[in-house]
Amino acid sequence: MTAPSGNLYIVATPIGNLDDISQRAIKTLSTVAWVAAEDTRHSGKLLSHLGISAKMLALHDHNEKQRAATLLQKLQAGEDVALISDAGTPLISDPGYSLVRLCRDAGVRVVPIPGPCALISALCCAGLPTDKFHFIGFLPAKSQQRQNVLSAIPQGVGTLICYETARRVKDCLEDVVKVFGVERELVLAKELTKTFENFVYGTAAQITAWLDEDPARCQGEMVLMIAPTLAAEEEINPAAQQTLKLLMSELPLKKAAALTAEIHGEKKNALYKLGLSWGAED
Repeated sequence: MTAPSGNLYIVATPIGNLDDISQRAIKTLSTVAWVAAEDTRHSGKLLSHLGISAKMLALHDHNEKQRAATLLQKLQAGEDVALISDAGTPLISDPGYSLVRLCRDAGVRVVPIPGPCALISALCCAGLPTDKFHFIGFLPAKSQQRQNVLSAIPQGVGTLICYETARRVKDCLEDVVKVFGVERELVLAKELTKTFENFVYGTAAQITAWLDEDPARCQGEMVLMIAPTLAAEEEINPAAQQTLKLLMSELPLKKAAALTAEIHGEKKNALYKLGLSWGAED
């Protein structure tokens, strides 16, 4: 008779404040046979703080497929495994997808141990619409690629959320202006649950000015949230918006709006107002 397989536990860990660890997470990490961690040295400090001595294996972007096969063998042999990331909920802009998919396909039970998640923590305190949101993860490092990703996001998906590094955040804000205009409402959540936690509200220019006031503010983990599109923008089809952007780069706004209206059958005034919201001069 074949022995039952073990369980794979997806365990959320604190994103800053260690008091956010759940009792269920502590119990799970204390009882599993193996803990798979993105960085065993980093996670080893958390386990030591919790008084947990566990056998650990590294599972990160560079070894995930190979390590997933190893962990599946352990699970099929009846051993329980917990997957953790450096901080927050595994698989959310962190490794683990290949392992979870492999386990699902093999019939191994995958169990969520919920807890901290930076994007949810940021969104619920941002004061932006929460009925719909679109999570982008980390944007590309290069400016043009960032703009391409932002421009390709369809209308009507709600609040946009991305993770950004302190080193690139001001460049990212410049690209947000190029794609969404100078007036778009933004919220930057910085160092969530840590000593220097901050929520900064305003336009890209206002948030950049706040960052420039103190070099220490451009440090730590950041979540950038972008308010949903304006009602006028949602009413204009994406093809017309793209045409308007292209023409605005070569022509005055009034002329660009008039030509776009003629090409796509949109209202000239609506296109003109949309161009103004993007920061074009009258």
